[in-house]
Amino acid sequence: MKLKVILAILLGRAVRLVSRLVHRGGTDMPGRLALKLCPELLSVLAKDVKSVAITGTNGKTTSARMIEQAFSDLGLNYMANRSGANLISGVTTEFLMNATLSGRPRKDYAVIECDEAAAAGVFRQLKPRVVVVTNLFRDQLDRYGEVTHTLSNIRRALRDVPEAVLCLNADCSLTASLAGDLPNRIAWYGVNEGAVPSRPVPELSDATHCIRCQTAYEYRYVTYGHLGGFRCPKCGYARPTPDYAVTAVTAQRADGSELVLDARGQSYEARVNLPALYNVYNAAGAVAAVSEMGFAPEHAIRALASFRCGFGRMEQFGLGRAGARMMLVKNPAGCDQVLEFLQEIREPFVLVACLNDRAADGRDISWIWDAHFELLSQLGRRLERIVVSGDRAADLAVRVKYAGVPAERIREQRDYEALVRELENEELPIFLMPTYTAMLELRQAVIRKVGGSEFWE
Repeated sequence: MKLKVILAILLGRAVRLVSRLVHRGGTDMPGRLALKLCPELLSVLAKDVKSVAITGTNGKTTSARMIEQAFSDLGLNYMANRSGANLISGVTTEFLMNATLSGRPRKDYAVIECDEAAAAGVFRQLKPRVVVVTNLFRDQLDRYGEVTHTLSNIRRALRDVPEAVLCLNADCSLTASLAGDLPNRIAWYGVNEGAVPSRPVPELSDATHCIRCQTAYEYRYVTYGHLGGFRCPKCGYARPTPDYAVTAVTAQRADGSELVLDARGQSYEARVNLPALYNVYNAAGAVAAVSEMGFAPEHAIRALASFRCGFGRMEQFGLGRAGARMMLVKNPAGCDQVLEFLQEIREPFVLVACLNDRAADGRDISWIWDAHFELLSQLGRRLERIVVSGDRAADLAVRVKYAGVPAERIREQRDYEALVRELENEELPIFLMPTYTAMLELRQAVIRKVGGSEFWE
């Protein structure tokens, strides 16, 4: 076994070296090949590492960056798969690059983002001390199936780590249901009633009926999607009381939010240096995770104001005269949150929306008809124009047109290099809204023009 470990680590490192020499990330292939040689390699490399794992549909990368910043501020010796390579191959790559040849870890802690479908394989070997489950929304139906299938995947993964503390989103009826049949200690987090204005229950919801008895939920309030104060009038299943609760969002601006957060009875004022309500949830989950790892909540609270956002997640670039912000979208719930964020922009701006249907995006793009693109038509002249791009640009143009955006304000440009050249001298603020593989390609074109870090940095 020891020889296999050594050979697997050597192989992985060699593949990483070659990948970086040819300017590829080398974030996945080293681990993939190493695992072929030693299938249980991750369990060896992770044995003495105190890990936090983050899974769920939306918010994994940003939550991980918040936790990572807190660990950095604490001076901890840690690693993180910040490239977003979140399958078992990517996680293994991170560990083998931070281990001695004999497999002894060089880091004491790890912050690991984990794909929902890969969680079972990863958690079995990683054995995290704390697991954050952010939320569950319909996403990539061709890969994940219905949202209940994703829920089952995560439940199966958690059964292998009964000693882990689970930080669960109390406002998500699907996520909260994980506590029902698992022995783990639970730390709940959420956004309390009155912290933000309540919304109507959405017509298209991923969780309309009780996960236990199939009765329609009643809501005291809704934050977004199916998140909020849910309750089943028949069996009594309801939103748990959070241990880490956002009690007030006192300001929401284009550059961030200010909020009041209660952490196990102690109230804190916090600033999150990213805008949008979904990042308020990410902040609450990060505070819960850091605290449940045994550190004072103050460390996580301070990190929220200074962490560096993950690539493509509200990331800023010096493109154009007024700058550009890139906002990854991949499903209706996330897309709606970005579209609602744009409602808060008071000055005219340019929107670039990119849609791909490759394997990592999900082949099925019918979700764009569930997303509330009609919000764009409510912007009026603040939406100066929208440029559609990506492999399925034409489909996106049709969707935007049906949403009520005037045809003269819609144009198509599939060439990312040409698109970036056109935007280089733009006077207005630019917002980039790509799906995953489109984000990788567009981001490369942007950093070639204006500079920036590689996605794995």
